[in-house]
Amino acid sequence: MDGFEDFLPMMAKRLGAEGLMGELCNGFSLLSDPVKGFITFESLKRNSGMLGLEGMRDDELLSMLREGDIDGDGALDLMEFCVLMLRLSPELMEESRRLVEVEIMKELESSMQQ
Repeated sequence: MDGFEDFLPMMAKRLGAEGLMGELCNGFSLLSDPVKGFITFESLKRNSGMLGLEGMRDDELLSMLREGDIDGDGALDLMEFCVLMLRLSPELMEESRRLVEVEIMKELESSMQQ
């Protein structure tokens, strides 16, 4: 997924949080099995060319699937897919961490003033 780390933050800035989530949902729909409603190894392999991943070997696709499979069922649901996509973007994760810290500081300052 070369370039993904640069692409997701750019999308987030351009689309905003709601737009980014919509795009992630669209990506999930493209990769998921339409009957099962999950991203399975077979659906990932079949549809990965749409995302420019056609050169990936089976073991690389399986590794990607395992990395995101939080509940261990061998497939990715929408939540697992979104978490995986965000984890693959360190810049976006750093920005999210920074925003959480800012909100925590605001909350602390507010509670100290009361």
